[in-house]
Amino acid sequence: MLTLADLGVLAGIEVDAGEGDAGEGGEGDGGHGAGGAVTAWLTPTYSGCPAVAEMAADVDRRLRAAGYRDVRVRLRLDPPWSTDLITAEGRRKLAEAGIAPPRPGAAAAAFAAAGPVPLALGPTRTAAGAASAASAASAASAVTCPQCGAADTEELSRFGSTACKALWRCRACREPFERVKEI
Repeated sequence: MLTLADLGVLAGIEVDAGEGDAGEGGEGDGGHGAGGAVTAWLTPTYSGCPAVAEMAADVDRRLRAAGYRDVRVRLRLDPPWSTDLITAEGRRKLAEAGIAPPRPGAAAAAFAAAGPVPLALGPTRTAAGAASAASAASAASAVTCPQCGAADTEELSRFGSTACKALWRCRACREPFERVKEI
């Protein structure tokens, strides 16, 4: 199971053990506190992510089931989430689920090359051999198929089932797959 911690969405947990507890982290009661307060911080993948409410409700439910009475789930938008926050375990689990994980460090590399972002308006589908097709082929070479492991892949659509994924296809096994966008 892929967790919010695996995805780097769980930005932190703050526990206020309250009076009568063994202290923060709670050595006497396993950290659950008799009425202690806990704040969970979430950093959504996109600020408009429609799954934020469900993620927050799930975290709230699980913390209450663990014995916390005063539960707060807050959003932390700064620093923003990046695919570099996905753990190695999270990348492994994504691949096992048939979703191509982003390359480690790709977001930091893109940020380091900060500067003007070129903008070109034109068709999104071009004939083979065009500059944009060559650029797309170059980007695709870094994407490995999570089904068969082949590197001969192509992007079908920048838009997948969620805002943070794109739709790709493997030319070797012909299977479509989703890929987490590098941001």
